[in-house]
Amino acid sequence: MIALGGLDTPGRTLIADKGYRRAGFERELADAGMTLFRPALKSEPKRPGRGCLPAFRQIIESVNQTLKAQLRLERHGGRSKPGVCSRILQHILALTTVIR
Repeated sequence: MIALGGLDTPGRTLIADKGYRRAGFERELADAGMTLFRPALKSEPKRPGRGCLPAFRQIIESVNQTLKAQLRLERHGGRSKPGVCSRILQHILALTTVIR
C-alpha cells in the first residue's frame, strides 16, 4: 500500500514523471479512486492527459525556480522543521504582499 499522507481522496489527480510507471503503483492509485497523469514511454500506448502535461510541467518548474531563487528556499536559515516552514512561509507571504 502506498502512503500519500492524507492525499488519497477519491477524485484527485496525481501528475508524475515517467519514472512512476510501476503497474502496482498505478493499480493502488486506481483502487484509491485517483487518476495518474504521466508521460508514456515509447513502448507504451498513448496515455490520458498527455496534452496538458507540458503546461503543468512548465508551471511546476516555474514555481520551483521561484521558491529556490526569490524565496531563498535553499538558504532558509531554519534549524528545525518548524523553523524552516516558518521562514519559507514568511517569504511566500512577503512575496504575495508585494505582488498585491
